Amino acid sequence: MTSPSARPMSPLEWGLLLALSVLWGGSFFFTHVAIAALPPFTIVTLRVGLAAFILLAMLPFFGLRLPADARVWAAFLGMGLLNNVVPFCLIVWGQTHIASGLAAILNATTPLWTVVVAHVATAEERMTGNRLAGVLIGLAGVVLMIGPDALRGFGTDILAQLAVLGAAISYAFAAIFGRRFRRMGMAPMVTATGQVSASALMLLPVCLLIDRPWTLAMPGLPVWAAIVGMAALSTALGYMLYFRILASAGATNLALVTFLIPVSAIMLGALVLGETLQPKHFAGMALIGLALAAIDGRLLRIFRPKALA
Repeated sequence: MTSPSARPMSPLEWGLLLALSVLWGGSFFFTHVAIAALPPFTIVTLRVGLAAFILLAMLPFFGLRLPADARVWAAFLGMGLLNNVVPFCLIVWGQTHIASGLAAILNATTPLWTVVVAHVATAEERMTGNRLAGVLIGLAGVVLMIGPDALRGFGTDILAQLAVLGAAISYAFAAIFGRRFRRMGMAPMVTATGQVSASALMLLPVCLLIDRPWTLAMPGLPVWAAIVGMAALSTALGYMLYFRILASAGATNLALVTFLIPVSAIMLGALVLGETLQPKHFAGMALIGLALAAIDGRLLRIFRPKALA
């Protein structure tokens, strides 16, 4: 049977990937608003807790329910740890110390780590020359689009930068780990619900112990709006798309979303906030487009000589 990542992605899969990039790109904005009033563990716990509540309330309307199997819940806990608890906490903490542009660049290394981890840990998603070249081209495109000036902060706060890199590596392992849910025959919505529910259960005691949220001042309406947006859009809906893409397109293709997140953020800024697109944005998007085509395998087929009849 052909591996999902061994074939080009379909138009539907590309559309889902683009939609996911918009949802996750918004999480950086939501975090920027919330971090001004709430500590990191409280933000992350509210994010996954509210997302779990939303998804649990939706399950019956789709005729679905969470399984009671201990083996499945062990997988939910492992996925929640790798895909939510560790990276969310590292990124939110990292954003309190480094600029969001540098954080986005470091987060965009996720496809590189995913290609490496998939090559070592799987038999189907092996590293190829076009994949590795595409990842490096895409990373260059992200740096160009955000602006090389963002790299000037590189090395000034090593721990915060290592935290965001650690989040990218955790995402890579999560994408490989999450492949098991397809083999279990679980619906993407069930997997998303189980993952965020397990994450909320793990994070709640940590939040209560470290942040002591009952001692915090009540945040204003903009902060609550950011938390709701982060939970409902970036997490609940986002992870429904995430597991749908992972099941059909594979871990390596799914990781490409981190190249598209800066594109979505910049395009939203131009469309909604009236920000001006600069030449570097178009150049960066062109490089990212080239990278996606290389990883998808389309460039290889274009330039490969056709077999003689």
